[in-house]
Amino acid sequence: MSRRRRRERVIITGINGNLGRRLARRLHRSCSVIGIDRRPARDLPKDVEFHQLDLRRRKTENIFRTARADAVVHLHIMHDPRATQEEAHGLNISATTKVLEFCAHYNIPKVVLLSSADVYGPVPHNNQFLDEQSPLLGASDFGDIRSLIELDMLASTFFWRYPSIETVILRPVHILGGVSNAASNYLRMKRPWTLMGFDPMVQVIHVEDVVAALALALKPGVKGIYNIVGPGEVPLSAIMKELGRHTLSIPVPLAKAALKLFWRFKLASFPAPELDHIRYICMVDGSRAKAELGFAPEFALQETIRAVEDYWR
Repeated sequence: MSRRRRRERVIITGINGNLGRRLARRLHRSCSVIGIDRRPARDLPKDVEFHQLDLRRRKTENIFRTARADAVVHLHIMHDPRATQEEAHGLNISATTKVLEFCAHYNIPKVVLLSSADVYGPVPHNNQFLDEQSPLLGASDFGDIRSLIELDMLASTFFWRYPSIETVILRPVHILGGVSNAASNYLRMKRPWTLMGFDPMVQVIHVEDVVAALALALKPGVKGIYNIVGPGEVPLSAIMKELGRHTLSIPVPLAKAALKLFWRFKLASFPAPELDHIRYICMVDGSRAKAELGFAPEFALQETIRAVEDYWR
C-alpha cells in the first residue's frame, strides 16, 4: 500500500485582508494553510491554522521554523496614503525583510509577493504597454507608492541573491471588487472628478482573478516578475458610463489645488498625486503571465467594472 502524499503547506501573511481570505478559501482544500496577521481572524475556513502576530515579533520566526512550509505568500502590506514614511517603512519594509530572511534561513522553496502595476507610474511619456523590464517611475511625489517600489525592489534583490528559491512578484493592474483601494473607492463616488481634456485608457482586474493569479504563482518552476492584467483596456469615460456615474469635469490646476486642501482637512480619501491616474496612461503587457503562468482572466470586462458595487453587498 502506497504512503499518502504529504499536503503542501502554505503560509499566508496578511491572511485577514480581502485577498488573503479569498486565497485561503481557494487553497485550504488542497493545501495546509497557515495564516499570520496582526488583525483577529475573520471568515477563515475552520481548517486554517491562524496566528495573530506582528510579523516583526520574535514569535513569528517560530512559525517559520516549525511549519516546514513549501511556500509563503506575502500579502501583509499596508496601503495607507495617510501613513507617515516611518509607519510605511516599519510595516512594509521591515516586515517584508523579516519574512524574506525567514524564508532564506529555513529554506522555504517558494515565495510569492504581491506588488502593483502602479509602481510603473502614470507619466506623460509612457509607452502604450509596459513590460516587466520597464523602469519604476511611480514614486515621484507619492510616498505610498515610494514604499511599494522599495518593497518591490527588495523582493527583486532577494530573487537574484537566492536563485534556488522560486521568488515570484506579481504586479496586477487596478483591482476592482469587494475591496477598499484607491481605484474602487474612486469609482464608488457619486460624482467622481475627471480632469478636463483627459480621458485615459485604463486597465482593471477582478479581485478573484488576482487570487487566481496568486494560486497559479505557486506552481513548481514558476519564478520572476509578472504583470497581471484583466480582460482588456477601456477609456475612463466608458467605465463611468457603465456604472451610471455623472462625473464632474475640473481643470487640472483647480483639481490639484482643491484636492490638496481637502486632503489637508481630511475631506478626501486620496491625495493630489493620485490625479495622475485619471490623467495619463499606465498600461502594462500581461503576455508573460499568460505564457508562463497560464493566466487568463475569468471575469469579463463588464463584470469586472460592476464588481466595485460588491463592496456594499
